[in-house]
Amino acid sequence: MKNSEIEYRLEMTGISKSFGVVSVLKDVNLKVKAGEIHALLGENGAGKSTLIKILSGVHQKDAGAVVLDGQEINPKNTHEGQVLGINVVYQELSLVNDLSVAENIYLHKLGANKIWMNWKSLTQDAQKLLDSLGFTIDASVKVKTLSIVQKQVVEIAKAIAEDTKVLVLDEPTTVFDPNDVKKLFNILSQLKKSGVSIIYISHHLDEIFTIADSVTVLRDGVDTGTMAIENTDKDGVIHLMIGRELNDLYPKRDIKIGDKPVFEVKNLTSKNTLVHNVSFDVKPGEVLGIAGLGGSGRTETAKLIFGADKKKSGTIILNGEEIETNSPVDAAEYKIGLVSEDRKEEGVFLPLSIRRNISVTSFDSISSKLGFINIDNEYKKVLGLIEKLNIKTPHSEIDVKNLSGGNQQKVALAKWLSIDSKVIFIDEPTRGVDVGAKIEIYNLINEVAKKGVGVVVISSDMPEIMGISDRILVMHEGTVYGELAKEQFSEENILRLSIGEPLKKVSI
Repeated sequence: MKNSEIEYRLEMTGISKSFGVVSVLKDVNLKVKAGEIHALLGENGAGKSTLIKILSGVHQKDAGAVVLDGQEINPKNTHEGQVLGINVVYQELSLVNDLSVAENIYLHKLGANKIWMNWKSLTQDAQKLLDSLGFTIDASVKVKTLSIVQKQVVEIAKAIAEDTKVLVLDEPTTVFDPNDVKKLFNILSQLKKSGVSIIYISHHLDEIFTIADSVTVLRDGVDTGTMAIENTDKDGVIHLMIGRELNDLYPKRDIKIGDKPVFEVKNLTSKNTLVHNVSFDVKPGEVLGIAGLGGSGRTETAKLIFGADKKKSGTIILNGEEIETNSPVDAAEYKIGLVSEDRKEEGVFLPLSIRRNISVTSFDSISSKLGFINIDNEYKKVLGLIEKLNIKTPHSEIDVKNLSGGNQQKVALAKWLSIDSKVIFIDEPTRGVDVGAKIEIYNLINEVAKKGVGVVVISSDMPEIMGISDRILVMHEGTVYGELAKEQFSEENILRLSIGEPLKKVSI
């Protein structure tokens, strides 16, 4: 049978997989046409990642069949999967930091049947590819010098540099601003026209209904439905994902905000010049949002305050007293918390257990005067946070690397809640988190604020930052360009300030 006569480029039928006694996938079906963008949705732990890892060769299925262009395949590893034309851009980045951008993109070519490598040509080819994607990235620099947004773009470039038949994107836009999302969608549209089959995994339903042709939903390891995107809506998809109707995504805030700031920064400037004269305050019980495009200085401001970057000038004030945070240790001692946007590199210790990850910031509160850890107190605190955050795990000794992305994010948050932070910065709080877990995190943010903590949320998701914030600061080119009160919240206003444009004057 010719490929043109085959209805589906990829058919995964009756796929089942268990790890020990835990059944992860049960008779799952996924069928994708050539030149189609097929959304794969489900809550964290629904089985999406396992299904994709079976497709790409990371895991071996227990039952079922995988058919590509009419031929059954069974890749034993990711290399075999890539040779077959299956490339996956995972949510967790897998670049080699000490190699150049070009070397990462063409890693599969390094030393392949050649005595000499033409490094100049390799770099030029990589630069052409990056330029064609619409992103400004120097192909000759080392990956470790890039921002997390740029690293994500390199991952995508690396995948499409291959002879790709099936491209899987797992939460590709979690660190992208709206302009970058548009660029990515343009790339996917071109790949679609060239006949590439695209499996698109995202918790951003707006993206799904913008770009996808069809959708398959998983829940608890079972596929609960496949349909053309035009035949469903957000409510229908959410119902298939979580088995219930979704009421309010953003919980109502009825919290008394204090009169005096719990935390202030004045004229804060970094040594690396990424942050310039930043000033703001946050009051007890307030959720302060920080918006802005990629590279605007949002994350850099949080890291500067936390002591991860070096300060050139400016003042940091906690409860009316000037303090110095020259390192993250200093910040933690002042009970200033930071949940990083990059949980894999900075948010959690993947090889350590949930218990150790949560306890690492709170040894003082669980130790005796002689410095010995009180195991009973430690377990009580850890198990309480596991229950409160609804971290899905059989017990506290599971290594964090074995958790889903959403549950890793909850552990990163629990680490700072364990020390009763006075102010907590949360950078991209729901990056890679499913709809149900988002509500849990939003409710948790409200609970933390109710205790009088100052909460600063940095987010690229405009509906999110408008839905959970009391005020929004908008950053542009390393400084605070504007501030929006609740009645001024709108995507247009945020975007205008993000690009350095003043707000429109309202006629009275």
